[in-house]
Amino acid sequence: MSKQTKVTFISILFLLVAAADVYAVISQTKIIEMIFKPLLMTTLVLVYLAAVKKPNFWFVSGLFFSFWGDVFLLDKESFFVFGLASFLLAHIIYIKITIGFLEKDLTIKMVSSALPFVFLFAGVLYLIYENLGDMLVPVIVYGVTIATFGATALLNFRQEKSTPNLWLLLGAILFIASDSLIALNNFYTPKHFFDIAIIILYIISQYFICKAMIAKSDLTWKSQELPG
Repeated sequence: MSKQTKVTFISILFLLVAAADVYAVISQTKIIEMIFKPLLMTTLVLVYLAAVKKPNFWFVSGLFFSFWGDVFLLDKESFFVFGLASFLLAHIIYIKITIGFLEKDLTIKMVSSALPFVFLFAGVLYLIYENLGDMLVPVIVYGVTIATFGATALLNFRQEKSTPNLWLLLGAILFIASDSLIALNNFYTPKHFFDIAIIILYIISQYFICKAMIAKSDLTWKSQELPG
Protein backbone atom coordinates (compact mmCIF):
# COMPACT_ATOMS: atom_id res chain seq x y z
CA MET A 1 0.00 0.00 0.00
CA SER A 2 1.46 3.36 -1.04
CA LYS A 3 1.83 6.21 1.41
CA GLN A 4 -0.89 8.28 -0.29
CA THR A 5 -3.31 5.34 -0.29
CA LYS A 6 -2.63 4.76 3.40
CA VAL A 7 -3.20 8.44 4.23
CA THR A 8 -6.43 8.48 2.20
CA PHE A 9 -7.72 5.30 3.87
CA ILE A 10 -7.00 6.55 7.41
CA SER A 11 -8.44 10.00 6.56
CA ILE A 12 -11.69 8.32 5.47
CA LEU A 13 -11.66 6.35 8.72
CA PHE A 14 -11.25 9.61 10.66
CA LEU A 15 -14.15 11.13 8.71
CA LEU A 16 -16.38 8.15 9.52
CA VAL A 17 -15.46 8.34 13.21
CA ALA A 18 -16.13 12.10 13.20
CA ALA A 19 -19.51 11.60 11.49
CA ALA A 20 -20.47 8.93 14.02
CA ASP A 21 -19.51 11.18 16.93
CA VAL A 22 -21.44 14.14 15.51
CA TYR A 23 -24.46 11.88 15.02
CA ALA A 24 -24.14 10.70 18.62
CA VAL A 25 -24.19 14.29 19.86
CA ILE A 26 -27.13 15.28 17.63
CA SER A 27 -29.17 12.22 18.63
CA GLN A 28 -27.92 12.40 22.24
CA THR A 29 -26.95 8.73 22.12
CA LYS A 30 -24.37 8.50 24.90
CA ILE A 31 -23.24 4.95 24.21
CA ILE A 32 -22.26 5.80 20.62
CA GLU A 33 -20.48 8.96 21.80
CA MET A 34 -18.55 6.94 24.40
CA ILE A 35 -17.34 4.61 21.65
CA PHE A 36 -16.41 7.16 18.99
CA LYS A 37 -15.26 10.24 20.97
CA PRO A 38 -11.99 8.60 22.10
CA LEU A 39 -11.39 7.49 18.50
CA LEU A 40 -11.34 11.06 17.15
CA MET A 41 -7.78 11.93 18.17
CA THR A 42 -6.70 8.29 17.84
CA THR A 43 -7.53 8.24 14.14
CA LEU A 44 -6.30 11.79 13.57
CA VAL A 45 -2.86 10.98 14.99
CA LEU A 46 -2.76 7.98 12.65
CA VAL A 47 -3.48 10.32 9.72
CA TYR A 48 -0.58 12.51 10.84
CA LEU A 49 1.86 9.64 11.44
CA ALA A 50 1.05 8.12 8.05
CA ALA A 51 1.53 11.44 6.24
CA VAL A 52 4.87 12.65 7.64
CA LYS A 53 8.39 11.28 7.46
CA LYS A 54 9.48 12.55 10.85
CA PRO A 55 6.66 13.13 13.37
CA ASN A 56 6.76 16.23 15.56
CA PHE A 57 6.88 14.97 19.16
CA TRP A 58 5.12 18.06 20.48
CA PHE A 59 2.22 17.86 18.05
CA VAL A 60 1.67 14.18 18.86
CA SER A 61 1.73 15.20 22.54
CA GLY A 62 -0.90 17.87 21.83
CA LEU A 63 -3.16 15.25 20.26
CA PHE A 64 -2.48 12.96 23.24
CA PHE A 65 -3.70 15.55 25.73
CA SER A 66 -6.65 16.35 23.43
CA PHE A 67 -7.54 12.66 23.55
CA TRP A 68 -7.67 12.76 27.34
CA GLY A 69 -9.66 15.98 27.20
CA ASP A 70 -12.24 14.21 25.03
CA VAL A 71 -12.36 11.24 27.40
CA PHE A 72 -12.74 13.33 30.55
CA LEU A 73 -15.45 15.52 29.04
CA LEU A 74 -17.59 12.48 28.32
CA ASP A 75 -18.55 12.89 31.98
CA LYS A 76 -18.51 16.66 32.45
CA GLU A 77 -20.17 16.55 35.84
CA SER A 78 -17.40 14.45 37.38
CA PHE A 79 -14.32 15.25 35.29
CA PHE A 80 -14.81 18.73 33.80
CA VAL A 81 -11.71 20.14 35.54
CA PHE A 82 -9.59 17.24 34.31
CA GLY A 83 -10.86 17.80 30.78
CA LEU A 84 -10.09 21.50 31.09
CA ALA A 85 -6.57 20.72 32.32
CA SER A 86 -5.95 18.29 29.46
CA PHE A 87 -7.01 20.77 26.81
CA LEU A 88 -5.02 23.49 28.60
CA LEU A 89 -1.88 21.40 28.14
CA ALA A 90 -2.81 20.76 24.50
CA HIS A 91 -3.16 24.51 23.88
CA ILE A 92 0.14 25.25 25.61
CA ILE A 93 1.83 22.73 23.33
CA TYR A 94 0.18 24.26 20.26
CA ILE A 95 1.42 27.69 21.40
CA LYS A 96 4.95 26.30 21.75
CA ILE A 97 4.78 24.83 18.24
CA THR A 98 3.42 28.05 16.72
CA ILE A 99 6.01 30.24 18.45
CA GLY A 100 8.63 27.98 16.89
CA PHE A 101 7.45 29.11 13.45
CA LEU A 102 8.02 32.80 14.26
CA GLU A 103 11.26 34.12 12.86
CA LYS A 104 11.24 37.89 13.40
CA ASP A 105 10.83 40.43 16.16
CA LEU A 106 7.12 41.02 15.85
CA THR A 107 6.37 42.67 19.20
CA ILE A 108 4.17 45.44 17.79
CA LYS A 109 2.22 43.03 15.59
CA MET A 110 1.84 40.71 18.58
CA VAL A 111 -0.17 43.34 20.43
CA SER A 112 -2.53 43.96 17.50
CA SER A 113 -2.80 40.21 16.84
CA ALA A 114 -3.87 39.62 20.43
CA LEU A 115 -6.64 42.25 20.49
CA PRO A 116 -9.44 40.28 18.74
CA PHE A 117 -8.92 37.31 21.04
CA VAL A 118 -8.67 39.48 24.15
CA PHE A 119 -11.99 41.13 23.25
CA LEU A 120 -13.61 37.73 22.62
CA PHE A 121 -12.35 36.38 25.94
CA ALA A 122 -13.52 39.49 27.78
CA GLY A 123 -16.97 39.22 26.18
CA VAL A 124 -17.41 35.56 27.10
CA LEU A 125 -16.09 36.18 30.62
CA TYR A 126 -18.57 39.04 31.06
CA LEU A 127 -21.46 36.72 30.18
CA ILE A 128 -20.43 33.81 32.41
CA TYR A 129 -18.72 35.63 35.31
CA GLU A 130 -21.59 35.43 37.79
CA ASN A 131 -21.95 31.67 37.34
CA LEU A 132 -18.29 30.68 37.60
CA GLY A 133 -17.89 30.46 41.38
CA ASP A 134 -14.82 28.33 42.20
CA MET A 135 -14.13 27.91 38.49
CA LEU A 136 -13.25 31.60 38.02
CA VAL A 137 -9.46 31.21 38.21
CA PRO A 138 -9.24 28.00 36.10
CA VAL A 139 -11.47 29.57 33.43
CA ILE A 140 -9.41 32.78 33.36
CA VAL A 141 -6.16 30.78 33.04
CA TYR A 142 -7.69 28.70 30.25
CA GLY A 143 -9.12 31.77 28.52
CA VAL A 144 -5.77 33.57 28.54
CA THR A 145 -4.10 30.46 27.15
CA ILE A 146 -6.47 29.98 24.22
CA ALA A 147 -6.33 33.71 23.46
CA THR A 148 -2.53 33.38 23.34
CA PHE A 149 -2.83 30.47 20.92
CA GLY A 150 -5.08 32.55 18.68
CA ALA A 151 -2.75 35.54 18.84
CA THR A 152 0.37 33.53 17.97
CA ALA A 153 -1.43 31.76 15.11
CA LEU A 154 -2.60 35.11 13.70
CA LEU A 155 0.88 36.56 14.14
CA ASN A 156 2.36 33.56 12.34
CA PHE A 157 -0.03 34.07 9.42
CA ARG A 158 0.70 37.79 9.25
CA GLN A 159 4.40 36.95 9.12
CA GLU A 160 3.94 34.56 6.18
CA LYS A 161 0.59 34.31 4.40
CA SER A 162 0.96 30.70 3.28
CA THR A 163 -1.67 27.98 3.01
CA PRO A 164 -0.27 25.94 5.96
CA ASN A 165 -0.27 29.04 8.15
CA LEU A 166 -3.86 29.77 7.10
CA TRP A 167 -4.88 26.26 8.10
CA LEU A 168 -3.19 26.73 11.47
CA LEU A 169 -4.93 30.07 11.99
CA LEU A 170 -8.33 28.67 11.03
CA GLY A 171 -7.72 25.72 13.33
CA ALA A 172 -6.90 28.04 16.23
CA ILE A 173 -9.96 30.25 15.57
CA LEU A 174 -12.34 27.29 15.34
CA PHE A 175 -10.82 25.70 18.46
CA ILE A 176 -11.34 28.96 20.36
CA ALA A 177 -14.92 29.20 19.03
CA SER A 178 -15.59 25.66 20.23
CA ASP A 179 -14.12 26.40 23.68
CA SER A 180 -16.12 29.63 23.92
CA LEU A 181 -19.34 27.72 23.25
CA ILE A 182 -18.37 25.19 25.93
CA ALA A 183 -18.07 28.08 28.39
CA LEU A 184 -21.45 29.48 27.38
CA ASN A 185 -23.04 26.04 27.45
CA ASN A 186 -21.74 25.26 30.94
CA PHE A 187 -21.87 28.63 32.66
CA TYR A 188 -24.42 30.78 30.82
CA THR A 189 -27.27 29.02 29.02
CA PRO A 190 -27.20 25.30 28.14
CA LYS A 191 -28.48 24.57 24.64
CA HIS A 192 -28.37 21.37 22.61
CA PHE A 193 -27.43 23.46 19.57
CA PHE A 194 -24.24 24.46 21.41
CA ASP A 195 -23.35 20.78 21.92
CA ILE A 196 -23.64 20.17 18.18
CA ALA A 197 -21.69 23.29 17.20
CA ILE A 198 -18.98 22.52 19.77
CA ILE A 199 -18.18 19.07 18.39
CA ILE A 200 -18.31 20.15 14.72
CA LEU A 201 -16.02 23.14 15.33
CA TYR A 202 -13.67 21.02 17.43
CA ILE A 203 -13.30 18.29 14.82
CA ILE A 204 -12.68 20.76 11.99
CA SER A 205 -10.21 22.76 14.10
CA GLN A 206 -8.08 19.75 15.01
CA TYR A 207 -8.16 18.55 11.39
CA PHE A 208 -6.97 21.96 10.13
CA ILE A 209 -4.17 22.06 12.69
CA CYS A 210 -3.15 18.55 11.63
CA LYS A 211 -3.17 19.57 7.94
CA ALA A 212 -0.97 22.55 8.81
CA MET A 213 1.52 20.33 10.64
CA ILE A 214 1.64 17.84 7.76
CA ALA A 215 2.22 20.65 5.24
CA LYS A 216 4.91 22.20 7.48
CA SER A 217 6.63 18.82 7.71
CA ASP A 218 6.56 18.40 3.92
CA LEU A 219 8.08 21.86 3.44
CA THR A 220 10.86 21.05 5.92
CA TRP A 221 11.79 17.86 4.15
CA LYS A 222 11.71 19.48 0.71
CA SER A 223 14.02 22.26 1.91
CA GLN A 224 16.42 19.67 3.33
CA GLU A 225 16.46 17.77 0.06
CA LEU A 226 17.41 20.84 -2.01
CA PRO A 227 21.07 20.76 -3.11
CA GLY A 228 23.51 23.18 -1.50
